Amino acid sequence: MRAVVYTETGPSSVLRLVERDAPEPGPGEVRVRVVTAGVNPTDWKFRAVMGPTHDEVAPGQDGAGIVDAVGEGVDHLAVGDRVWLYLAQHEKGIGAAAELTVQAADRVVPLPDGASFDLGASLGVPAVTAHRALTSGDVTRLAPGALAGTTVLVAGGAGAVGNAAIQLAVWAGATVVTTVSSPAKAALARAAGAQHVVDYRTEDVVAAVREIAPDGVDLVVEVAPATNISIDLAVVRNHGTVAYYANDGGDEVTLPVRQAFAKNLRLQGVFLYQVAPPLLRAAAEDVTAAVAAGALRVGDDAGLPLHHFPLAELAAAHDAVEGGTVGKVLVQVTEA
Repeated sequence: MRAVVYTETGPSSVLRLVERDAPEPGPGEVRVRVVTAGVNPTDWKFRAVMGPTHDEVAPGQDGAGIVDAVGEGVDHLAVGDRVWLYLAQHEKGIGAAAELTVQAADRVVPLPDGASFDLGASLGVPAVTAHRALTSGDVTRLAPGALAGTTVLVAGGAGAVGNAAIQLAVWAGATVVTTVSSPAKAALARAAGAQHVVDYRTEDVVAAVREIAPDGVDLVVEVAPATNISIDLAVVRNHGTVAYYANDGGDEVTLPVRQAFAKNLRLQGVFLYQVAPPLLRAAAEDVTAAVAAGALRVGDDAGLPLHHFPLAELAAAHDAVEGGTVGKVLVQVTEA
């Protein structure tokens, strides 16, 4: 099989295309022929900063493909099943940037009929992170009506996680307000389904959100807590939640303690790689249900433009994500 691997920390040039023997699934595992892989910021950050955790690493936490071998004790998946993957490279060497990858069966999820491999490869990190953020307040599962009567503020609605958070929240019945930095990104957020879009470069975010939700929003899905915490505190309701999943804009947050505890504020960190397995399984189930319902989509008309690269150009795909490409970067690993 072909795979793209790295053996040392460094720029994207450390990635190289290699031929390797096909791995065999053990008990509780399945082997998947990867059709499409998704690229996330964590992929290039791990490669550039953390270095390999194994002798060599084929990166990629997200992917979609077809089961082609099943290990002992796996009875809910069969050869030929179309599936999507999450945390495919977590704590292992071979992730989604390989034609064949062996995965624990509980990280391999059936892909609903009609859902493309592009969509399947775009779930994983963005959608599961968004699910965890949306269920970190008063609601533990997402389904139609689960967020009815609530207002959610999504910071950065044109990003991959922001896009998934908008779509999942709307599917669950929430009113969604999102912030963006340009008219073009506003159009993407509206395509994702956000009912209210605020351009933080030209508008007073606090005033705009307070006009929409005079009593405050119930939940904030936050990508930049270091720069946005004062806004979040000003717009969240009493007993509200700020769920933050990234450190855009800075690594340190200065929190006005009295203002925060006076609102009984819940600050919830979301780091996918340490989320408890039951929460991951719940997220995978709910995300799959949203896909099956046609409520979670990708592409221009869903506010998430797609950018495709062949496997041999994984380095260029990493560079595109590192450079801030708007939309979802995907890698074509094998033919569908």
